Amino acid sequence: MRETMMKRAKTMASCALGAMLACGAYALAQDAAAPTAVAAAPEAAKAWAPDTGDTAWMLACSALVLLMTPGLAFFYGGLVRGKNVLNTLLMSYGAMAVLAVLWAVVGYSIAFGNNGSPYFGGFDFMGLNGVSASAPYPDSGVPQGIPHQLFMVFQMMFFIITPALISGSLVERMKFTTFLVYMALWGLLVYCPVAHWVWYPKGWAYAAGAQDFAGGAVVHINAGFAALAACLVLGPRKGYGKQAMLPHSLPLCLLGVGILWFGWYGFNAGSAVASGSMATIAFVNTTLGAAGAMLAWMLLDQFTKKEMTALGAGTGAVAGLVGITPACGYVTPMGALAVGMITSAVCYLSATLRAKSKLDDSLDAFAVHGVGGFTGAILTGIFSNTAAKTGGMNSAMVDGPLAGGGMGLVFTQLKVAVIVALYTFVVSYILCMVLKAVMGLRVSEEAEDRGLDISLHGEEAYAEASSA
Repeated sequence: MRETMMKRAKTMASCALGAMLACGAYALAQDAAAPTAVAAAPEAAKAWAPDTGDTAWMLACSALVLLMTPGLAFFYGGLVRGKNVLNTLLMSYGAMAVLAVLWAVVGYSIAFGNNGSPYFGGFDFMGLNGVSASAPYPDSGVPQGIPHQLFMVFQMMFFIITPALISGSLVERMKFTTFLVYMALWGLLVYCPVAHWVWYPKGWAYAAGAQDFAGGAVVHINAGFAALAACLVLGPRKGYGKQAMLPHSLPLCLLGVGILWFGWYGFNAGSAVASGSMATIAFVNTTLGAAGAMLAWMLLDQFTKKEMTALGAGTGAVAGLVGITPACGYVTPMGALAVGMITSAVCYLSATLRAKSKLDDSLDAFAVHGVGGFTGAILTGIFSNTAAKTGGMNSAMVDGPLAGGGMGLVFTQLKVAVIVALYTFVVSYILCMVLKAVMGLRVSEEAEDRGLDISLHGEEAYAEASSA
């Protein structure tokens, strides 16, 4: 018994000694590894990490740009007749569903794929393959302070609203299902290539020195001339020019203008792709451009009609926002004021002439976005001033003629604007003709008479209370 106990004691002592030796060996190993860990720490510190301030700013801007699409829905919705308001709203809300999915699957890759082509981004980023939340966009031409995924989702919001802008020329008579298909195809065939040309660091327009801070060509010229092509193919609304087609709710329209203006700060200032001085000047210029344009339109209303209209004030503000979009990062505040007021005057003339024609550009999508975007692009070249000290998606700023720089930038702006306008008009026209043959573009006359809300969606925006 005693011998057994002695053996157990020796065994336990051996285990204890082994454990102590093991602990000692571990401690020695840790001590030996410490210098290596300390030496490795600086290397780890060099690993990329997002700038938290820029990331927070760009997340907020992405949300602001998305809010613009419901704002557009209310702006357009207030301008149509009450029997078509839900259909008009859904044209914008439908874009949020269809185009967000399409962007993630393939659109982003076509627009910002880094295959080096000046015309087409390729398919490397399909399904967001390689679009990381823990690494920046893989090209030094884009500011590197935010994750690649955040850059992608910010650009997604532009992709969503741009085709929705076209609906302003097509309301109250187009098939909803056809419109959804049209937006998807137009986004892939027109928007994505144009975005690659102008905003991708190796795109041909970018390389040529085109200045488009937030979307004068990519968004407004693109959508505006597509709207012109589409409404020419679609034809006018039944009774257009023979009966009044008045806005059913100007308060709803002005609410939309306010939301658009608010969201436009994300649109323009967010295009600095960072917080700081670049975003600040774009924010200030957006405010002055819109305010100056609204004031100009109100004064023109007073001068020509002897009354300042609510619709005119709202339209003027939007025209100014359109005009300042390409210029907001490249001009001084006083230059922004001039850009807004001049764009407003040109759009006022365009809308006035359109109203006297047979063209049913129902809500003046072409007159404001197409003409305003084109005007803003040219004015960007005229008023560009390196004293603004900003950059953004294209930081290779040069002075325009008013800042002592010559006409070179103006000609570049004109060239890009004309090419984008022609490309989007031709492709949009062909696309509409194909869809007209395959799916049909217009609703029936009966559906148009009843209103598209009840005919296409089985709902009414302002249903009367039951008498039961």
